[in-house]
Amino acid sequence: MEARVLRWLTFLWLFLGLTILFSASFITADWDFGQGWKLFAQQLLWATLGLFIFQVVVHLPVNTMVRWSWVGLFAVMVLLLATYVPGLTVCINDSCRWLSVGGGFLLQPSELLKPFIILQAARLFANWYQIPWRDRWVWLGIFAFTLATILLQPSLSMTALYGTTLWLMAMAAGLPWWQLLTVACSGLLVATVSVTVKDYQRRRLLMFLDPWKDAAGDGFQLTQSLIAIGSGGVFGKGFGLSEQKSFLPIQDTDFIFAVFAEEFGLVGCIFLLLLLAVFATLGLRVAMRSQTMTVRLVATGATLLLVGQAFLNIGVATGALPTTGLPFPMLSYGGNAMLASLTVAGLLVRSAREMIVSEVTPLERVRQWRQKRNSFPRP
Repeated sequence: MEARVLRWLTFLWLFLGLTILFSASFITADWDFGQGWKLFAQQLLWATLGLFIFQVVVHLPVNTMVRWSWVGLFAVMVLLLATYVPGLTVCINDSCRWLSVGGGFLLQPSELLKPFIILQAARLFANWYQIPWRDRWVWLGIFAFTLATILLQPSLSMTALYGTTLWLMAMAAGLPWWQLLTVACSGLLVATVSVTVKDYQRRRLLMFLDPWKDAAGDGFQLTQSLIAIGSGGVFGKGFGLSEQKSFLPIQDTDFIFAVFAEEFGLVGCIFLLLLLAVFATLGLRVAMRSQTMTVRLVATGATLLLVGQAFLNIGVATGALPTTGLPFPMLSYGGNAMLASLTVAGLLVRSAREMIVSEVTPLERVRQWRQKRNSFPRP
């Protein structure tokens, strides 16, 4: 049952995303391209491709995907390293996270990493006590190198998301607490150093505490987002009637939740939060009921990445968290994020299909049981 419900919740989540993206992107697409539907049409194309991948993943055994996940992981790592090659990388807002692959499409390797890092982490942590220490250190080093590559692009928010997901997956696998605490302290130290060195990260961290102090400067994005959310009221202004999206920067990606809140109001926000809560509850239920550690960790990682990133995006839009560059899964515009999100959702649905291993009674035992039953004296 969980697999069926998660599948339909994924479709509902995707439908809501396409609906609000059409409204959020229409004005800017009309200004930039003279075609208000252009970004929506592109997103619809990526959603169609993502649904195809979703269906393929749902029908593949988890163990098969885990066994070959290292191939995808290393392929994406090569793409991550390519973002440091001059002439190949594309920099936007001082962040060099993209590769130009022609036709105006930008490839973001840090997004495409999601399903592979979940699968490989599940493979490592599920067999933590069966593999030698040398192999453990090798894979931990690979994960650390990958996170460092993302951090230096720079992308502190994506690094923190991956690091937290890996840490929680390790905790779910039952790793010793002293190891978990050591890694947590190391991660906090790296984040502190990054914020100290990067001036723009430090400004973001301080500005979210009082965005109205510089509402026309560093606090502009957050203040416009708060105005949009507040003006939505209880029932919202109605689909397509958001006024603040004309002033809100990157309203079709990082701050798309503000447009959603303005158009659908408090009632719509509660519905969206309930959708995420039900999705997370079912995902964790799948993880807890899984009979194998590998499937349990895949379900845990998939749930954390999808729902965790969604709540982080909401936290940024509402001013509860510092401004970051994390999109809302399946709501924000972006082909890379759409493909990665639907692939991860497919992993969760597949995990739900495998969470209970049924005991198949051999045919010979059935025959013996029937013979024994027929040998009883009948009244």
